[in-house]
Amino acid sequence: MLILVVAATAPEIEPLTRHFGNKIDVLITGAGMVPTAFKLGQQLTLRKYDLVINLGIAGSFDRNIEPGYVLEITEDTFSETGAQDDEQFIPITTLGFGENTFKPSTTLEEVEGNFYLKKARAITVNTVHGHEASIKKVQDRLNPQLESMEGAAFFYACQQVNAKCMQIRAVSNYVEKRNRASWQIGLAIKNLNTFAIDLIDAIINL
Repeated sequence: MLILVVAATAPEIEPLTRHFGNKIDVLITGAGMVPTAFKLGQQLTLRKYDLVINLGIAGSFDRNIEPGYVLEITEDTFSETGAQDDEQFIPITTLGFGENTFKPSTTLEEVEGNFYLKKARAITVNTVHGHEASIKKVQDRLNPQLESMEGAAFFYACQQVNAKCMQIRAVSNYVEKRNRASWQIGLAIKNLNTFAIDLIDAIINL
């Protein structure tokens, strides 16, 4: 089974790449939706994969989802794509210029039924939220549980070539006024990689 693992930065999946070596393909895109869509689009024209998995860390709006949690993303929205009308935001869907929400083409249960993760809705942003007023606005408008800088772009690129894809994220911090002292990036990376290694080992050995 030909698997591609996609991540924004190498440290997020370093334990996984060390574990698998050349048994799977790995693509490091760089942070952000533009490099993710471009580099993944390039890679998907070179090879046809049986499964493409986006792995990474994320911030949590949902206080019931604590740092260290690993989750499966069921939908991801470009939250900033649209127009401002004074205090109102008009999404690109209302403007009639396209879609802003994208979903995986497969689920964890379909890929390997012995594995389960809590599900979550996410948004993809250019600017990570760290201001109380802007956090409240996006919560009121979209009610997201997680945010990243790549997820929706990953789904979009895979959709364009009908690639079988899924996204798994581990929470590194709450979405709040920037507070680096409370971040738990190490825990998030550890838990993310532990789960992903077990999952891919099971898939490879099916």
